Amino acid sequence: MVPGPVLVPASAASAQPPRTIALVGIDGSGKTTSAHLLAATLAARGMPASYRRNAGGRRWFGRLAATLGRRDGEHLLGRRTMLVVESALRWLSILRTLLRRRLTGEVAVMDRYAVCQYASIRAHAKTPRPERLNRAERRARLAYRVFPRPDVTFLLEVDPAVAYDRIERRGYDHEEMSYLRAAAAAYRSLPEHGTFVVIDANGTPEQVQAALLAHLAIPLPAGGPTEAEVPPAGRPTDADIPRPRRGVGAALVSHARAALVAVAALAAAATALTLQLTEAF
Repeated sequence: MVPGPVLVPASAASAQPPRTIALVGIDGSGKTTSAHLLAATLAARGMPASYRRNAGGRRWFGRLAATLGRRDGEHLLGRRTMLVVESALRWLSILRTLLRRRLTGEVAVMDRYAVCQYASIRAHAKTPRPERLNRAERRARLAYRVFPRPDVTFLLEVDPAVAYDRIERRGYDHEEMSYLRAAAAAYRSLPEHGTFVVIDANGTPEQVQAALLAHLAIPLPAGGPTEAEVPPAGRPTDADIPRPRRGVGAALVSHARAALVAVAALAAAATALTLQLTEAF
């Protein structure tokens, strides 16, 4: 299926290239694959782009729950506690990404962003009401308001049935169809939805990539992505992104920046977790 038209909000046009690009959408929409490919393609065209995953730990807790004989993370920790932990971990991930971007000057291609947490809260509500801003979401928005909106947010829209099939094929996690439908409705109901660039993600990764690059005004080479941009495994990693050779001084600066990011993230961890837990309980 060929991706449909890209809906470009009026505010998206800018003479400056984006510094932060976020890919959001329901599980199974292809966020991780598309973000990896986009970061590798931008880097191959000379932009200092890197893939950054802003996960909330739900998949990790799901695996832990399965090991302990529980159904999923919510069954292990409880729905409310799981949302608190997810919010705190994603908050820290986004902080780390933004600090690194500011210190290195890279283009951050983000796999998920704050709106993913708002949609998750709406979709995981006991009685999902996508149009309603509940107390948990208000608290999350209060915590996340310190972060600026990305320069571009791509919403990868996919049929929940297609997403379900993809999740089942990859084989390491599971989502109920009812949740995927609720999550899709939650993204559409967000007040930020009007600022999203909506991409039809029902097609192949190459088709989705072409739509992303078309919006960013970055042409594909003749014949589509090159072998260097799309490795045989189909999912580039940071190791696949070409980097210029650096001298000793540049390497020391890079290590110092990384240390600063780590210290800032650790310093923020206690504050973020304390705030979230205090408000939730």
